[in-house]
Amino acid sequence: MNVTLTTTGDTCSPVATHAIGIDAATSVAATLKALSDPLRLRMLSAIASDPRGESCVCDLAELADVSQPTVSHHLKVLKDVDVLVSERRGTWVWYRINPNRRGAVTALLDSFAPATVSEPWSVERTDASTRPDFDARVTHLADELAAEIPEVDADVVLTIVRESYTSLARTARVTSALIPLTERFARQRLADLTRDRDASVPQVLFVCVANAGRSQLAAALVNQISGGKVVARSAGSNPADVIHPHVRSLLTDIEGDIAADRYPKPLTDDAVRAADVVVTMGCGDVCPIIPGVRYDDWAVGDPALASREGVEAIRDDIAARVHVLVDDLLR
Repeated sequence: MNVTLTTTGDTCSPVATHAIGIDAATSVAATLKALSDPLRLRMLSAIASDPRGESCVCDLAELADVSQPTVSHHLKVLKDVDVLVSERRGTWVWYRINPNRRGAVTALLDSFAPATVSEPWSVERTDASTRPDFDARVTHLADELAAEIPEVDADVVLTIVRESYTSLARTARVTSALIPLTERFARQRLADLTRDRDASVPQVLFVCVANAGRSQLAAALVNQISGGKVVARSAGSNPADVIHPHVRSLLTDIEGDIAADRYPKPLTDDAVRAADVVVTMGCGDVCPIIPGVRYDDWAVGDPALASREGVEAIRDDIAARVHVLVDDLLR
């Protein structure tokens, strides 16, 4: 089929060949249709955030005042499009996220869903054509840091500062905060780059997808429980623009005023190389494998869209794991 578009001015280029294929579109549409029900989305969120990694149908029935057959129907719809898998154990059926769809479900709950329910921005995000020119300020910041850390080549410092600025700018809501955030992120990266393992306390890196929930809580709890005897960092494979509100309040409970300085940041090779232990939390195999670094994976609940009580339960689960980790590192 030929696609021809005629305009009164310049001729448009045909774009039909760039569209998603009909078979793929049909499959995606069926999945989106299955997800387009509030109760199903709540069920999906409950299963994804369950610390056990799965949920019993009897637990899911408590999400709404509907009959057991209605709950089973909604779960069957999600299972029919391969979002869920199930297993019968005795009287009850248990549901978990299909491992092949885990990445898509995480993206839906961690990124897309919060974006659709967040409040309108008070300051519009600026695009490349209207963003203020920060190049001079970035260069000045790099010069200051290079003077403070003479053991690192000035060109390397400039590269790290510019990379830090660029990565944070992708999700920045308010550009006026970019330079202070860039300075903090660049300082952390330079500290990781120059870390002396033999003379430093143990360092742990927690990695999740958005760096807006689990990994932030884990890092804060390590710093609190270890009393400074272990350093904790956190990062995201696809960082969000803000920390989840319920998580933010728990961070304040844990860290006090310091919590106000926490922000989602991207995963870097510097952070991985500097860590003694890297703990992944639902982000898959995104971390580079560095010899001498220990890798753990914690299957903990996801606070995205969870209730306040649900996030508190996730915090308690993480805290129990952190106690074991800190004790192990300080032996």
